Amino acid sequence: MTVTSRDVPSDVRIRQAERADLLAVYRIEKTSFGSPWPFEAFERQLSEPGFLVAVDDEETGETIDTAAVIGFVVADLVPNHGQPLGHIKDLAVHPKYRGKGVGTALLRRGLDALYEQSVRSVKLEVRESNEGARRLYSRFGFQPLRRIPRYYDDGEDAIIMVLSRKDRTGQTND
Repeated sequence: MTVTSRDVPSDVRIRQAERADLLAVYRIEKTSFGSPWPFEAFERQLSEPGFLVAVDDEETGETIDTAAVIGFVVADLVPNHGQPLGHIKDLAVHPKYRGKGVGTALLRRGLDALYEQSVRSVKLEVRESNEGARRLYSRFGFQPLRRIPRYYDDGEDAIIMVLSRKDRTGQTND
């Protein structure tokens, strides 16, 4: 499904990730994180309904007639005491498009994909130092649950944040 969010420019669309998007997704990942996921990790996520990309129809991608991927979200389900738990595994936006609502739109659509699968709660891990991401998640109603010391390869702590479906804020049902 392709949607246009009122939070982003009209030439930005969010849609399911495709194999042809993977190189652009990986480049954004490498630009965004000091310890990026390997390319193969994205290949394994292709079948997930919550692997979505934001594309800019005004830019041209690496392939002729393909819009440029400018951000992505990877969201899936993990088992949790017999109930599915949503997991926002990764979210990144190309630096040129940060601060323009693209991350907000991706998070909203990632959460929608999880809620369509009947999850009651969603979790994520975020670097303690990533204040911008923590603010974004807080606007959606995510609450810090606990800190995991030395979670990341460079020794930085992670903050586990959770969102109960009943606490969902910062969004409207489009």
